[in-house]
Amino acid sequence: MKRLLVMLIACFLLGCAGVDVNHYARQGPTLDLPSYFNGTIDAWGVFQKRNGEVARRFKVEMRCSWVGDTGTLDERFVYDDGETQRRVWTLTRQADGSWQGRADDVLGVAVGRVAGNALHWRYTIKLPVDGTVYEVAFDDWMWLLDEQTMFNRSTMSKFGVNLGEVSLFFRKRS
Repeated sequence: MKRLLVMLIACFLLGCAGVDVNHYARQGPTLDLPSYFNGTIDAWGVFQKRNGEVARRFKVEMRCSWVGDTGTLDERFVYDDGETQRRVWTLTRQADGSWQGRADDVLGVAVGRVAGNALHWRYTIKLPVDGTVYEVAFDDWMWLLDEQTMFNRSTMSKFGVNLGEVSLFFRKRS
């Protein structure tokens, strides 16, 4: 009985591991963060509750610039109810090729890895909801579709419980 229980727990934990970013190493086009996140980028997205209901829609204008291996992504959100928000990311390439990201509402440091056409980020954000600020974990994936277009899908969770998903399309301005 103990052996069966150990096997079930191991299967559960392995099932939670998810896809490794290196799975996309041979997928193109190759994502180069300083090349893609440079200039002005528009994005359109939705937040879906865990039951799939779209709870919010939004548009983002990103102004991106780089000095060496450090980039600034200035994001300006406009939600369907008129609310606005601004987040300024500072991205820094690490010696091992990974990326670190910092923003005022991110706890600690976002850690990301790129392989092929994919970027995988993990971070915790301070999310204000109805006057209370919650610490919410993001498992954030981005895939470059072509030179101008990227798709982003993030799952949000608290204590391992899925709260919902954010999906966005990014489009570079010509």
